[in-house]
Amino acid sequence: MTVKIIGNVLSNIPWEAKPAGCRNVIWRYSGNPVIPRDLIPNSNSIFNSAVVPYQGKFAGVFRVDDTGRQMQLHAGHSEDGITWNLTPKRIEFACDATLCNCAEVNHFVYGYDPRVVWIEDRYYVTWCNWFHGPTIGVGYTYDFETFYQLENAFLPFNRNGVLFPRKINGNFAMVSRPSDNGHTPFGDIFYSESPDMRYWGNHRYVFGTSGGWQSTKVGAGPIPIETDEGWLLIYHGVLTSCNGFVYSMGAALLDLDEPWKVIVRGRCYLLSPQTVYECVGDVPNVAFPCAALCDADTGRLAIYYGGADTVVALAFTYVQDVLDFIREDAL
Repeated sequence: MTVKIIGNVLSNIPWEAKPAGCRNVIWRYSGNPVIPRDLIPNSNSIFNSAVVPYQGKFAGVFRVDDTGRQMQLHAGHSEDGITWNLTPKRIEFACDATLCNCAEVNHFVYGYDPRVVWIEDRYYVTWCNWFHGPTIGVGYTYDFETFYQLENAFLPFNRNGVLFPRKINGNFAMVSRPSDNGHTPFGDIFYSESPDMRYWGNHRYVFGTSGGWQSTKVGAGPIPIETDEGWLLIYHGVLTSCNGFVYSMGAALLDLDEPWKVIVRGRCYLLSPQTVYECVGDVPNVAFPCAALCDADTGRLAIYYGGADTVVALAFTYVQDVLDFIREDAL
């Protein structure tokens, strides 16, 4: 059976054929990293960033830690999804006064690990936003030039807020990882709904840690991909080794109408930190997925991920191959 992808035909996504002799379900782009740490003036590192199709090309929101080690969000554009131009100045959110209290919300200390998704009539941005502790910031843009901020989705402490690309049962839907105030040594994925992108409830447990590469914590990665068999969720899992945390990439399939129900989840990782740019950097041993471009026609999947909390890298696979992989060796 061949899976049907519910989405757009994106024939121009970045792509490189699978190398001869490669036995893995996912393979790295030979030109990695696609975004170096010093692409713009005063950037210490650029990683864990979000990319979407935009006007026949590509745009996104990028995590940039400056040389003062402040975590900020910057907009970016690309003709081909590989060579990027980032705005040197960080995003200054305007306030949507109809939906938030500007005085209390719009002045946050930092922002990091963004995700971006088109829902109905605009691009929504979620990120980890410091507001008396890390929580899920929410905003939107129409053109990647002007950005508007909404109310934070949840109370601190929370990370990895990822919206679904359409409403589910009439509500906006998001998965996130409740956490603590530090470098969280735990974490499970939860599902929440909102009628208006302001008030969130109907919280449901999705899944938590397991053994091996995902034994310490798990968190959602790119925007879920809709198929006729369920939502394909690419996520990160973490183990605690004698050398600290190790972040790898895995996948699960969630029910279309009740996404807190897991249909199948892979036991083994899709990709783990093994190259120099994944193992050497500001935070070693990290392969952290934040965005994916999927061509509904061919099933090609290009995944953007942060390497060692320092650079942005790119990997490729097919949706069908990922589903086959997690079914063949499921938890």
